[in-house]
Amino acid sequence: MEYMTREFEQFISEDIDRSEFITDWLASKGVKSSVVFIDGKKHVLVQFDSGAYDPSFRIKTVVAHHDRVSGSPGANDNSAAVWQIMNWAVWLNSYRGFHNVRIFFTDGEELGWNTGISEQGAFGIASTFQRLGIKDDVYVFDACGRGEIPVLAKINLGAKVPESFTRQVYDLHGRTQNLLAKASPGRWMTLPVPYSDNASFLACGIPAVAITVLPADEASLYARQINSSRSLEDSVLNREASKIRRIEENIPDYSYKEHLPYTWRLFHTKSDNLTSLTKSSFAVMESILMCLANAKTPA
Repeated sequence: MEYMTREFEQFISEDIDRSEFITDWLASKGVKSSVVFIDGKKHVLVQFDSGAYDPSFRIKTVVAHHDRVSGSPGANDNSAAVWQIMNWAVWLNSYRGFHNVRIFFTDGEELGWNTGISEQGAFGIASTFQRLGIKDDVYVFDACGRGEIPVLAKINLGAKVPESFTRQVYDLHGRTQNLLAKASPGRWMTLPVPYSDNASFLACGIPAVAITVLPADEASLYARQINSSRSLEDSVLNREASKIRRIEENIPDYSYKEHLPYTWRLFHTKSDNLTSLTKSSFAVMESILMCLANAKTPA
């Protein structure tokens, strides 16, 4: 899977209509998709022919946000994952047998950073799933273009979550651990990761996991920082305890960011560009996505 292509450079250019680019590019490869408008957001839905689905097994909904912060190329956040999954969709289109995959390229993920989960574009999709009683396994891929270590986001459900839902989330989390162990033997981690679109699905009672990729040195250093800092994990996961602790100890809100992986500190800046990406991450993601296509869980 290549990323140093003219098409990818076009995708991260400043004035491109990203949802239109995705649908046009997929159509040029024979993959059907449509733009879905929910709450003013432009999501792209990829669904395959009926032969790709078997109701005896769980549907795997794969999510990657296509929006980005103004002024940033967004090469890693989140163009790389979108590009990787677009290429995967082409491969899935000629998959023999059923794979039970549907894909959403979501709009408005970045809005949730400052205004709350309900403003995330994916919240409208998750709410629709909830209303229709859809209980897919949801896999969110965010920032998968830099590094070689797949990182599965640590579970953070908060208090007062029904036990039945907790079991469902932990079941999906465990199956995802097995998936990463198969796709990247001995080279994956579970760490606290800032919420992505998985937050919207979890808030609507739908099991969801988030996967990102980090360079090995950054992942190792971050793990050590987490183990040595009582507040860093709370800060990353936006827990209220962290805010209270920072007030009590007179710690500036921004100070924890110095301990985050360098890759994450590139987000929302002009440095999140093509040169920041690494070829290794595309090989790792290809392996993960192939394993995900082949994974089958009874409904």
